[in-house]
Amino acid sequence: MNMRTWIIFAVAVIGLLAGLVYLSQQESVDVSAIDHTQIQTEADEQAPMADHVFGNPDADVVLIEYGDFQCPGCASFHKNFQPVMDEYEDSIAFVYRHFPLTSIHPNARAAAATVEAAGMQDKYWDMWHLVFSTQNQWGTLNGPQRDSQFREYAADLKLDIDQFNEDISSTKVSQKINFDQALGKANDVTGTPALYLNGEVLETDKYNTTDAIRSTLDAAIKDSTNDN
Repeated sequence: MNMRTWIIFAVAVIGLLAGLVYLSQQESVDVSAIDHTQIQTEADEQAPMADHVFGNPDADVVLIEYGDFQCPGCASFHKNFQPVMDEYEDSIAFVYRHFPLTSIHPNARAAAATVEAAGMQDKYWDMWHLVFSTQNQWGTLNGPQRDSQFREYAADLKLDIDQFNEDISSTKVSQKINFDQALGKANDVTGTPALYLNGEVLETDKYNTTDAIRSTLDAAIKDSTNDN
């Protein structure tokens, strides 16, 4: 190996190591001082976007989901929860946090970025519903096909496509997803959906049907009323 080849090799190795360090830093998020059971109402350096809240952010009942848009179980929860969301809009605060399991769901992170990018144009929950309800359409697509599908969704919601394309790959969106996932990992989330109702882990039988969700929320609202 001549000197020129050695130099090229050394530069390539240095570049690779720098990239690995950068990625490691990107994934390293310190959430040790954050109470994950509380709604994150303000952005900071670690999370440039606050939690998205559906319903009443001042409600005594707070339901937090750590979810993966490509997860069949999360799609099932969405199907069961969607019919009652408007019914409880004034009574609860619902927060969705990203926990993409990319080792088994390769399109999950792109879906999360799609929803966050839509949120930057005030269409977070519209895209959240759309992506979950069409999981079987995009879940098995390759990268270019998936991205094209998500852009179609953006067009359907009448988003500014140039802005959408810019936001979906932005540092701000990436940091938001990393922050959510770090919160989940710090609190022993390993699978999805993982639901917390007023800080307590919600067992599957409490949310696996629409009737179960309604009963669970009714009980939580009644308890919060009695405590006040």
